[in-house]
Amino acid sequence: MLWTVPESGMPTFAQLGLPEPVVKALAVEGFTEPFPIQAATLPDTIAGRDLLGRGQTGSGKTLAFGLALLSRLAGGRSQARRPRGLVLVPTRELATQVVDALTPFARALGLTTTSVVGGMSFNRQVSELNRGIDLLVATPGRLTDHTTQRTCDLSGVEITAIDEADRMADMGFLPQVRRILDLTPADGQRLLFSATLDGEVGTLVRQYLTDPVTRSIASSTAQVATMDHHVLHVDLSAKPRVITEIAARDGRTILFVRTKHGVDRLVKGLRREGVNAGALHGGKAQNARNRAIAEFKDGRTPVLVATDVAARGIHVDDVSLVVHVDPPADPKDYLHRAGRTARAGDSGVVVTMVTPPERRDVERLTRLAGVKATHTDVAPGDAALTAVTGARVPSGVPIVEPPKPAQQPRGNGRRPRGASGAGAGAGAPRGGARGGRPRTGGRRSAA
Repeated sequence: MLWTVPESGMPTFAQLGLPEPVVKALAVEGFTEPFPIQAATLPDTIAGRDLLGRGQTGSGKTLAFGLALLSRLAGGRSQARRPRGLVLVPTRELATQVVDALTPFARALGLTTTSVVGGMSFNRQVSELNRGIDLLVATPGRLTDHTTQRTCDLSGVEITAIDEADRMADMGFLPQVRRILDLTPADGQRLLFSATLDGEVGTLVRQYLTDPVTRSIASSTAQVATMDHHVLHVDLSAKPRVITEIAARDGRTILFVRTKHGVDRLVKGLRREGVNAGALHGGKAQNARNRAIAEFKDGRTPVLVATDVAARGIHVDDVSLVVHVDPPADPKDYLHRAGRTARAGDSGVVVTMVTPPERRDVERLTRLAGVKATHTDVAPGDAALTAVTGARVPSGVPIVEPPKPAQQPRGNGRRPRGASGAGAGAGAPRGGARGGRPRTGGRRSAA
């Protein structure tokens, strides 16, 4: 069912049935009115209905399911190792974003929330679970580790939300998701959000959702009105310089590259030309990924070069330009990358760099994605390149890496007899970056 705004206009958050403390917290956080997907889903989910939802990235679905979960959990109290609400997400970054987005509203209701993801200290997560968590946000792999080790008991989960189920399917996580759902009460409430509802996702819906209400906000291939798409045709030999001039622009920019080695090479080249760029890919340690996201959010690093690990789950306000340095593999990847800009009604530009051998594939890609792009031939220094992207000549002054802390001398290099070899900092660093919170509703954005 495609939901549309009623003729009387958008209802208020209070009219959607949210508890008064949440409504007040929304006002404090600057959320003036709900987005369509929030208005479409909250009355049903707060009433206890299962939900099948589909919305464009940046449509506000994080608060659509998050506020429903918190409202349903209000007034209750969790026990050690037994969360009452559960959100399953495909990536660590998205888990951090969801916790950041929901924490103010959980706090307003006296509820606790945390994330359980890979790459972080398992023992520290155990300690948090032992204190009692009302709402747990988790990736399937790490949560499975906890349930296997019996450090987390899902038998008390009253409501579960599965976000980006199609991405879970693409990453091969659905078998783990099924095992997790089997550990929750069969009569619990379940909410599922996905860009597509076919294949394995459809099977999941039929198996675990009971008479769900379906809400779809526009087509998953629809072109966002505030997003301009451009295909820039460039000679292969000129492409590196064109990318450098684009990256030297003013404004927050994400450059998508196919491989992690390509990311590292591009970042090194950009910094050599005076462009302050950071790298984000799956080969980075989690603390390095968190740091790259935090520095991008707070503006210390205006350019983020990433693989598709960042296409979902990285929700940063005011990204004005997304560049496909390497064209994506399929239409879904195009849309998820593009969704990092023009979030929550803001405007943005999406650029795909195309060399002559790639033209036919990119034309097919944009057609399947439902995107109408403007095609332009560009070269370094072109006025057309500047008009589309804001490109400019970089300073040429290299960005110097900060010095690393000096290591203590190791003497003769021999380990003292009886030393265990376990350094004091052997555990992974705690939690994700807590840079700018993603926001949903009014004029602010979230997943």
